[in-house]
Amino acid sequence: MEARDATAASGLAAGTTRPRLGAASPRYGEQAIKGILALCALLSVVTTIGIVVSLLGPSLEFFKEIPVTDFVFGTEWAPSEAADPDSFGVLPIVMGTLTVTLWGLLVAIPVGLGAAIYLSEYARPRVRKVLKPTLEVLAGVPTVAFGFFAFSFITPLLIDVWPGFLGDPPNIFNAGAAGIAIGLLIVPIVASISEDAMSAVPAGLREGAYALGASRMRVALRVVFPAALSGIVASIVLGISRAVGETLVVLMAAGSLPFLGITFTEQIQAMTAFIGVTATGDISTGTIEYDTIFAVGLLLFVMTLVLNLVSIRLVRRFREVYE
Repeated sequence: MEARDATAASGLAAGTTRPRLGAASPRYGEQAIKGILALCALLSVVTTIGIVVSLLGPSLEFFKEIPVTDFVFGTEWAPSEAADPDSFGVLPIVMGTLTVTLWGLLVAIPVGLGAAIYLSEYARPRVRKVLKPTLEVLAGVPTVAFGFFAFSFITPLLIDVWPGFLGDPPNIFNAGAAGIAIGLLIVPIVASISEDAMSAVPAGLREGAYALGASRMRVALRVVFPAALSGIVASIVLGISRAVGETLVVLMAAGSLPFLGITFTEQIQAMTAFIGVTATGDISTGTIEYDTIFAVGLLLFVMTLVLNLVSIRLVRRFREVYE
């Protein structure tokens, strides 16, 4: 035994190589895949930088003529050359964007979270396999279809069922119908991501709660929901970003009249709707009206960026890590 140990020690001392844990030869396929993934990440960054650069030039030309404070805090929006006098206070269309987003969230959050809780905690596996893909298909419906649905179905329905004690019924173009349609549009986003977050909660947490005598509803609301809060918050913020950037639904159902304030029955104009209406190719390049499109687009980009940063912050704040 001692001789064997001495032989092994002398072999190591003589430079006998130990087994290598790494690959014997370079894995060129793996290196190629890593390069492709890095290229995809780089492409997204380059695209974002390109968008910013394309918006900055005309926006800087715009702000040479219109002070930033007048643009951001102004309450009159009439940028057309035909307006006399023209004014460039962007607050009315910012409020229009926030208004339809608000009504959309009031629809999407309870419906989406209710669907997520049902799919995660109540639905049988066979029912979940049918309902979840069906719900996700809704996210693929063209937005123009939602806009037509809002104009031809939701608005007439609101006018017919509108209670008299709330005042005059909604106009043909109104923020409420557009908000409801946008809410239905982002329901799949909220429901699908929230359901994925709830399904990822370890089963041991549920079993422990059931062992203590908790009901299924209490387990869903008091155990699973808090544990999946980071994913739920991310789904809601992603839905907000989707609602803020929606164009056709707002353009078809909400009209194009700037309104400073939160309304349900009146027509409004959102930032995306203004860009969609104005950027039709009929405006002369280099005019102040042309540069206004880019200034509004830059502000919309900044708003979306802030929402994404808030989303990242909230996800990190409420993230639960399980071993």
